[in-house]
Amino acid sequence: MTRIVTRLCLDQLKSARARREEYVGAWLPEPLVQQSDEETIADDVTLTLMMAMERLSPLERAAFLLHDIFDTPLIEVASVLQREPAAVRQLASRARRHVRDARPRFEISPESAADLVRAFHDASTKGDIQALSGILADEVAVYSDGGGKVLAFRNIVRGVDRVLRLFRGLARKAAYRPRLLHVVTIDGLPGFISIDRGAALQTTALEVRDGKITALYIVRNPDKLRHIKVMLSEGSV
Repeated sequence: MTRIVTRLCLDQLKSARARREEYVGAWLPEPLVQQSDEETIADDVTLTLMMAMERLSPLERAAFLLHDIFDTPLIEVASVLQREPAAVRQLASRARRHVRDARPRFEISPESAADLVRAFHDASTKGDIQALSGILADEVAVYSDGGGKVLAFRNIVRGVDRVLRLFRGLARKAAYRPRLLHVVTIDGLPGFISIDRGAALQTTALEVRDGKITALYIVRNPDKLRHIKVMLSEGSV
């Protein structure tokens, strides 16, 4: 059963990777939303960890899950993957290193997270460069997933200077004032749901280290936000 399920998963991963190579702009997973006070922000499973898993090759991911998560003996993993044990050991080691590097290293309380989220939303919508400079890290990066369906940044925007210019330009050109709907936890990270450019629904997750925002993960692809619309209509968020 392990062998069959693993081979099926490998086939699915290879197919998904091929589809993502044709994806328009940055790809982000569908946002899993919780109220910001439901659980600790620095959970073991975060969006950054999921993205680290996505960057693994199918074989690396299979080796890591079977050996490190399900405690499958290395010789059995090698048999399932049809690789030599030494090669499987290297696969698992590389995967383990990537996953370890992606785990959150700093905790932030729900109260501090909510304050930071509101401060960012207020400063970014106004184009307040001074306020943004105080909460964005030098290495900050902005990922925006529109999937080619709605307006979004096609390329990852990296570096505080470029990100500041980006939000200043958006605030100047905005014909619609973005509206904050809910402060929430998104895939283990502090974030919010809003109505933004083009009156489009979006989620924004903030990766935070040492009190500064190091990454912004913005999902605008309507196909990935259908469940958010349902939650909003039902009043469950």
